Amino acid sequence: MILENNKPHKQVKIKDPVVANQLIIIQLDSVVKTEVAMPAAGCAYADSKSRLLANSTWATGDKAKGENSFFSSTYVRSLLISCLVGIGLLTASCGSSPKESADAQSQSPGNKERSRVTPVDVAIARTDLLQKQPEYTGNTIPFRIVSLRSQVEGRLLALNLDVGDRVKLGQNVGQLDDAILSTQLKQAEAELAALKSEVARANNQVSNARADVEKSRLEVLQAQADSERQQKLFKAGAIAEQTAQQSRTQAKTAAQALRATQEQVRIEQQAVAAAQGRVLAQQALVAQTKERRSYARLTSPITGIVTEKVTEPGNLLQAGNEVVKIGDFNRVKVVVQVSELELAQIQVGQSVQVRLDAFPNERLIGRVTRISPAADAIARLIPVEVVIPNAQGKIGSGLLARVNFENQTQQRVVVPQTAIQKQAGSNNSKTTGKSSFPANAANTAGAENPAGTLFVVKDIEGKAKVAARAVTLGKRADGKVEILSGLRSGERYVVRSGQPLKDGDAVRLSIISETAEVAPKGN
Repeated sequence: MILENNKPHKQVKIKDPVVANQLIIIQLDSVVKTEVAMPAAGCAYADSKSRLLANSTWATGDKAKGENSFFSSTYVRSLLISCLVGIGLLTASCGSSPKESADAQSQSPGNKERSRVTPVDVAIARTDLLQKQPEYTGNTIPFRIVSLRSQVEGRLLALNLDVGDRVKLGQNVGQLDDAILSTQLKQAEAELAALKSEVARANNQVSNARADVEKSRLEVLQAQADSERQQKLFKAGAIAEQTAQQSRTQAKTAAQALRATQEQVRIEQQAVAAAQGRVLAQQALVAQTKERRSYARLTSPITGIVTEKVTEPGNLLQAGNEVVKIGDFNRVKVVVQVSELELAQIQVGQSVQVRLDAFPNERLIGRVTRISPAADAIARLIPVEVVIPNAQGKIGSGLLARVNFENQTQQRVVVPQTAIQKQAGSNNSKTTGKSSFPANAANTAGAENPAGTLFVVKDIEGKAKVAARAVTLGKRADGKVEILSGLRSGERYVVRSGQPLKDGDAVRLSIISETAEVAPKGN
C-alpha cells in the first residue's frame, strides 16, 4: 500500500515494481523535507532509503510472479514496515530537545570552534546629548528694512536698481525732475544778492554818519575856543556883552549838532545789522533750496539689498511716497514663538544653535537680542528675537530656520542601557546581559555617580574579541545612559549579546552591527 496525498484509506495498484520503487522514494523525500531539520535525521533518511533500494532491487528481479506479487511479497511488507519505522525515528529526532541537538552538533569537529563564538550587536560610541531640546521654527528676515522715499514732489525720471541688487551707502538710486527746484534756487540766490547790496548801502550810510560826527566834533571844539576868547575880551571891556553871549550860544549849538550826528551813526548801524540779518535769512533759504534740489537725486541710506521695488520711472511722486525697500542683510533675524514654560531657560545675550533647511550641513550660532514682554493671550507664546551673523550675505529672507535654545551643556558619550552588563557592587557577580543598575541611580540628588561594566570589541589576531571595561555612569533617560568615563568616542562596544559574555570571549558581529568607525555627528 502506497500513501497518496497523505490519505491512508486510498490504495493504488502498481503493475511495474520499478515505478513503485520510484513512487516510494518520492514519498520519502517529501516526508523528510517537511519533517526533518537536523543533520542526524538526514542520516536516518539515507539509511532507510538505501535499504529500500536494496530490497526493491531484489524484488525487481522476479517479474514472473505476476502483477500483484510485489505488494503481496514478504519483502515488500518488511520494506514498508522499515519505512514507517524510519519515519517514526525521523519524527522522534525532530522532537528532541534543543540541548540534545546542540550537543550533537558540538560533538562534530567542525562545530567546536563555532560553538565558542557568541553573536553580538555592536555599536560605535559617539558623543551626544542625553535629552534633545525642542526646536522652534521661524523665518529669516533682514536685520532692518529701510524704505527709500521721495522727500520732494516731482516726476521720477530714472530708477537704476531692481529687486536683488546690492547697494552701498550714498549710492545713486534714481533721479527726480528738478526743474522747479532749480528755478526756486535761482530766485533765492537773486534775492540774496539784493540783500547783500542793501547791506553795502547801509554800511555806506554808517560811514557818512561817522564823517558828520567828526565834522560836528571839530565845530564844537572851534565854537568852545571862540566862546572862551570872547569871554576874556568881555571881561577886559574890549567887546560888548552881547557878543560874548552869542559866542557861548554857538558853542552849545555845535555840541548839540555833534550829539545828533552821533545818534545818526547809531541808527545807520542798526540798519546795517537788519540788512545783514536779512542776508543771513536769505542765505539759509538758498541753502534750503539747494538741499531740496539735492533730494531730486535719490541715494541709498544704508548698505544692503533691494528687497522690493514700489514704483516705476515716469510716476509722479509726492513728498513721502515710497520708491524702493532696502534690507540690511549683514545680519539676519529670526523671531520664534516660545512657550511660557521654556521662558525661564532663555535670557538676552544667550547663544543658540540655528539650522537652516536651505543649508542642512551648516550649524549657525545666533544670539538672543530681544524677548518680548507681552505673550499671546490665547496661545501663551512669547516672541523671542534671535540675530545670526551673515557677513557673507548668503542667507536671504524668508528661509525656514530651526532654533534650539540648547545651553552649552557638555556632550558626553551616550550608550543604550542594554549595553551595561552589570553595575559595580551588585550582589549578582555573574553577567546577565541586561542593565542591572537601579532606576534612580542617576537621579538621586547628591549621590555619587554609579559604576558599571560594558564590553568593548577589539580585533585580536584577526578575530573579534570582547574586553570588559569599567565605566562611570551619569544621567539616563529614554533608555540611554551617559558614560562619564571609561569609554571614548569612536570605540566599539557590545549593545546586546546572545548569551552572557566574559572577558576575552570571541564574538561574531551581527548584520546590524556597526563595523566602521564614523566620526560623531555634531548637533
